[in-house]
This record gives sequence, C-alpha cells and structure tokens, in this order.
Amino acid sequence: MKTILTTVLMMFLVASLANSQTLKVTGGVNLMSINTAFQSSTGDIPDDGDDDTDFPVRSALLQSENGNSELLSTSTKNTSNETGFYLGLALSDIKLFNNFDLRPEVRFVAVKDFNQIQVPVLLSYRITEKFHAFAGPNLGFLLDAGDGVNSFNFALDFGLSYDVSEKISIDARYDWGQTNLLDGGDSNNYLKINNIQFGLAYRFGK
Repeated sequence: MKTILTTVLMMFLVASLANSQTLKVTGGVNLMSINTAFQSSTGDIPDDGDDDTDFPVRSALLQSENGNSELLSTSTKNTSNETGFYLGLALSDIKLFNNFDLRPEVRFVAVKDFNQIQVPVLLSYRITEKFHAFAGPNLGFLLDAGDGVNSFNFALDFGLSYDVSEKISIDARYDWGQTNLLDGGDSNNYLKINNIQFGLAYRFGK
C-alpha cells in the first residue's frame, strides 16, 4: 500500500508541474526477463531475507545440481520470466525540431520481487501522422530490493506507438537493462532485468 501511495503522489506531482502540457495516462502488460549468473567460492547466496522466497538468484542456485557448499568453481546461470503490469503518466507533444518530440514519463511497474518506479526520457520521431518511433534512457528504482541487490537500474528503451484516434494510442517497447543489480557483481555474477511492455495511452489536456 505504501508503494502504491508513493507512486500516486509522484504521478500527481508530475501532473501538477506539467499542467501546461498534454498528458497521457498509460497502462498495460509488462513481460519481464530475469537473467542471473552466480559463481561463488564461499557458497554465499544473495536473498531478500525471506526463507520462503523465490528470489531469482537464490532460486537459480538452490535448484542447481551443485547448489551447496561445494560451490568452489561452479557457475550457475538462469533465465526466468515474470508477468506484471504498469501504470503511468507521460508528457507528450513537447516539440523540439522537425518531427522530433521529447516525451518524459513516470511509470509504476508491478512485477513480483521487482516492483519499481521507472522514469523514461524518450526522444520520439513522427514517422507518419499516426506512427511514432521512440528511444531513450530509462532510470529505474526498485522499491523492495533484497539484500545484496542494488535498487537503481539504468536501461535503454526502444519502441513504437500508433495513434488509434486523437485521444488513444497503442504503445509497444523493449526495456533493455544495462545495470548489474548484484552488489559487487561482475561478468560471472550478475542479475539483469529486461522488459517488454504492451499497452494503451489515453491523452487528455490541451
């Protein structure tokens, strides 16, 4: 509940600061890919403090054939997928030059173990009157990061949108995580998350 209230307050803050701009309410499905690798000479396993957790890094190791104190040189890699949703606000139609617009956003992404606030800052290009391509950095903040997991995630977003009408558009994007979320991680020890998002946006305001 605290997470949801914090997110709502942030969205209202963005809306109040941007009342001179056209706003979009966005929402849809979030498909998350969780990529992990863990190699340890100590057998230490990152977790979120819950013995019953299915925290991805812990699960990948515990389910391995060698998931025990004999992990001296074993490297365990795992990819898992989770489905959730996102809700957000976006500023739209901030004209820059020619067919280019700036589109800052705030999104709440709800996926088990990885609830986060995302702040994409996207450069949008109008391909046609209705089709838009966009790309830009995405600053993510995990709200309930477990022990040994960093809360900040930098990603790059790429996507397309289509205006169904003056008010409604369809949005699809790939959110490519760049940050190794494991505290002190390296090329053999990492936790990275990528997202595919499909949804709708409703435009209101000027």
